[in-house]
Amino acid sequence: MLAFIFGLAAHRLRFSPLVGYLVAGIAIGPFTPGFIADQELANELAEIGVILLMFAVGLHFSLKDLMSVRAIAVPGAIAGIATATLLGTALAWSFGWPPGARLVFGLALSVASTVVLLRTLQERRLMETDRGHIAVGWVIVEDLAMVLALVLLPAIGPTIAAGTSLSPWQFGALVALTLAKVSAFVAIMLLAGRRVIPWVMHYAAHTGSRELFRLAVYAVALGVAFGAAQLFGVSFALGAFFAGMVMGESKLSQRATEEALPLRDAFAVLFFVSVGMLFDPHVLLRAPWAVLATLGIIVIGKPLVAMAIVRAFGHPMGTALTISASLAQIGEFSFILVGLGVTMGLLPPEGRDLVLAAAILSILLNPFLIAALERGRVRLLPRTILPSARKAPEPQRAEPEPASPPPAPASEPPAVTTLEGHEVVVGYGRVGSILGAGLAAAGHPFLVFEETDERMQAARGMGAEVVVGNAADPEVLAAANLAAARRLFVTIPDAFEAGQVIQQARALNPGLEILARAHSEEAVAHLTGLGATLAVMGEREIAHRMLEAALAEAPALSPAPEPAPPAAA
Repeated sequence: MLAFIFGLAAHRLRFSPLVGYLVAGIAIGPFTPGFIADQELANELAEIGVILLMFAVGLHFSLKDLMSVRAIAVPGAIAGIATATLLGTALAWSFGWPPGARLVFGLALSVASTVVLLRTLQERRLMETDRGHIAVGWVIVEDLAMVLALVLLPAIGPTIAAGTSLSPWQFGALVALTLAKVSAFVAIMLLAGRRVIPWVMHYAAHTGSRELFRLAVYAVALGVAFGAAQLFGVSFALGAFFAGMVMGESKLSQRATEEALPLRDAFAVLFFVSVGMLFDPHVLLRAPWAVLATLGIIVIGKPLVAMAIVRAFGHPMGTALTISASLAQIGEFSFILVGLGVTMGLLPPEGRDLVLAAAILSILLNPFLIAALERGRVRLLPRTILPSARKAPEPQRAEPEPASPPPAPASEPPAVTTLEGHEVVVGYGRVGSILGAGLAAAGHPFLVFEETDERMQAARGMGAEVVVGNAADPEVLAAANLAAARRLFVTIPDAFEAGQVIQQARALNPGLEILARAHSEEAVAHLTGLGATLAVMGEREIAHRMLEAALAEAPALSPAPEPAPPAAA
């Protein structure tokens, strides 16, 4: 309940809902007055959220995608981990901590939160872009490194805590054993898992029971995660990721994603609440400079290394800024590391407090940092408009992006189009691209809002003017010059985001014709209530076309009376 209340309040204040979830956790934690929730139960539920989130990531991020960015993700992640660990070790040395505490503290600052990164990328619709692929691949490599650390720490931790050291042969044997376990799990998933998991999902689908199919999705995600942890010593999150990656190669991956989303989002909220419960606000008063120094390593030191590596690989500055900003936070693996370190006597409780304080502050700052950089990156791309009214456009070669475009100031809004009497299309996916092709064939000038690179190029090839950015952002939507537009098509599937676009568009142009896409009667009512002229539901249009085809083939049939549409439609 508190997560909903604070999350809603954060949304109303134009903050990320994650801020509200963290505040809810702080409010029911042991360090603030009032009700104290069950921390152990919250952590267990949060672990399920991380598993389901990583499973959903695997569904969208195939091995081919991971291999496509390995050249930059592997060296980048290793360099980032090394830099943050060294900086953290130096800071811990200044506190007078022993070598074991320095190592654990430095490692805890070196790995970005996969949960935070993915939610931020998904909110800004960056998952399917090159920037999103690199960032996800980067953090997955970091997670793999942390798996190695979590397996090695219990083995070598007691020796370090006792003040003794391992011989090179002993250390090498431990590393080899850990790598062998991880390699065995990956091999089984890539060889046997590719056959077993798709077969299970197809069998469940052929039963015709949606409940059984949904249960099969969760059983695979949780079952593989549990088996990976118990049999191979691999983390739950990594096991779930590989399960999703293997299932993503199945033809049923889209349906599996739809089934996993609701429960994933609910449990992911619990993860952030549990993090907030760990935060002791008094540490900000006891050691403010230590907290700032720790935060500086996370949001300045490591991101600078990431930005330098991305630029060294020839990517534009905008891509480098987005990736470095998305990695400027720490989360779930950091919490596990410091908890294990304190339990084993390697890390003093003060170290845990510093890591948690810096982690929560970095999570709070991260969405704002990415939003500022993305807003600076938004720009109006070159446009090509059809000269004739009926001639379809010829595909045009996309102009290459400059190697190092100067980033615009974070507060600078995108340029406003000079088009008048034009059509505006929000989203250039399956629905938007069909609309774009029809508008281009009719010779209508149109503008497209899109953030995925391939779709942007497709829209430009059809003669569209393209605005890079999320149309739900008022400053981005203003670039469409809706006051002079003829019509607005909202084709994105998310009803809440579409509603924000419609509401703002109606305020900018009360007489604008707005056509929106809907997936349910509730969505139709929601969108029309916010100002849509017409909300088209796919199932209803399919029924109309099927009836038209049936009546055309059997003219003797009397046309069936069409049911009255809902008042909202």
